[in-house]
Amino acid sequence: MAKGPRHVLDALDTAKTQWYHFTAIIIAGMGFFTDAYDLFCISIVTKLLGRIYYHQQGAAKPGTLPPNVSAAVNGVAFCGTLAGQLFFGWLGDKLGRKKVYGMTLMIMVICSVASGLSFGDKPKSVMATLCFFRFWLGFGIGGDYPLSATIMSEYANKKTRGAFIAAVFAMQGFGILAGGMVGIVISAAFKSAYPAPTYQENAAASTISQADFVWRLILMFGALPAALTYYWRMKMPETARYTALVAKNSKQAAADMSKVLQVELQAEQEKAEDSQEKGNSFGLFSREFAKRHGLHLLGTTTTWFLLDIAFYSQNLFQKDIFSAIGWIPPAQTMNALDEVFRIARAQTLIALCSTVPGYWFTVFLIDRIGRFVIQIMGFFFMTVFMFALAIPYDHWTHKENRIGFVIMYSLTFFFANFGPNATTFVVPAEIFPARLRSTCHGISAASGKAGAIVGAFGFLYAAQPKDPSKRDAGYPAGIGVKYSLIMLGCVNALGVLFTLLVPESNGKSLEEMSREDEDNGEEMRAQNHGENRTVPV
Repeated sequence: MAKGPRHVLDALDTAKTQWYHFTAIIIAGMGFFTDAYDLFCISIVTKLLGRIYYHQQGAAKPGTLPPNVSAAVNGVAFCGTLAGQLFFGWLGDKLGRKKVYGMTLMIMVICSVASGLSFGDKPKSVMATLCFFRFWLGFGIGGDYPLSATIMSEYANKKTRGAFIAAVFAMQGFGILAGGMVGIVISAAFKSAYPAPTYQENAAASTISQADFVWRLILMFGALPAALTYYWRMKMPETARYTALVAKNSKQAAADMSKVLQVELQAEQEKAEDSQEKGNSFGLFSREFAKRHGLHLLGTTTTWFLLDIAFYSQNLFQKDIFSAIGWIPPAQTMNALDEVFRIARAQTLIALCSTVPGYWFTVFLIDRIGRFVIQIMGFFFMTVFMFALAIPYDHWTHKENRIGFVIMYSLTFFFANFGPNATTFVVPAEIFPARLRSTCHGISAASGKAGAIVGAFGFLYAAQPKDPSKRDAGYPAGIGVKYSLIMLGCVNALGVLFTLLVPESNGKSLEEMSREDEDNGEEMRAQNHGENRTVPV
């Protein structure tokens, strides 16, 4: 590698951990805080939406969202996220990380507010506009995945890179926690101000008119943390690796890095900056890329796809878990706001006890034991606990065994986060060339969201029992919870196998993992050979 960029990249790899590294974690992490809040807070308000807009006079139970509406409201953001991951991943490599980074945050702010301002008072108009804005909210969220991961990997030093990228992703746990806490505060405030009877006592009065403000405020709150970090995101310079390796301006890269990392660097502008290196010019769909990174991309896409099938479908069983331990009593024994309060409280407890700790175990250990070990271990234990829940499922349904079921269920969440949910985000930001890094991360993340769509929709229907009396209204017969859990166990087992395609990046530089060192070494040898040739007279 030519002296200019090599000097800059070596300085990045060996730089001591400084305050700016933590600033970058907060700036990038608040995007993921918002992402998780916006994606998961909808589960708190879906039952309230059913009570408000789909109440039927004389019904024994409160109104619920019809299956097609429920699927759209819960899943449309995933569809937008998938599209955003592909688009902004590609755009981040074409225009630069910094130019695109603020765009995604602004989309999230606008669409979070717009989701809460969904128009009309008729079910069709409210749900249509809610789904429209949540799609574009997901589009902005999708852009944050490849850009935040790539920016953090390119700022970090070699020694603590894994922990820094994982810390950005771990902000998701706090976002999920905040969603539950905001739901608790808002629903408790409205409950106190507007007391209401239970549905059994008075069906019409159990859902107060002011409840329409509750779900809107919960959704709109997601705009606040994103808006607060917009200024600092715009102040971040372009990453030195992108400037040096893709824009080919090592002098500017050195200047940018000196401003934020408090190191003195001088790099001469390279004479050959306008010409691409021969060995380093292959594209995403080239034979050379397939030869070097094809199996790696297959590994990152399949493991993320399989992980998200299991991870997002776990959320489908939460209502059964919450009911089993008495956190959520039957719907007809509560009023609308009490139901929101109890669902939010349950989500907060799950996040506090298993989700958040799992993320931070990864942060503290990823640079000690490596990505590969954590991912294999996570998939393995998720498989074990899924089968342990599924095979003796009838045993767990007895009242005296329900606490054990809850513990096992929580452990699957813990090992998802202290496992592949974190590592599938980290690794794609480390193993691909700089000019394709954001694109490949976006492809890997989009594959994951495709898995989330399968998990959120496929298993929603699959988990329905064959007995019509036990089935949710409007759903066809499925294979039941037991066999759905067995399928999830098999999915996790496949994750163990496909992890074997993913290389270990712990302790290695980004250029070493992407083999850009080799390309530039060959280029230097060729230049030296040309300079040393003699010309016959």
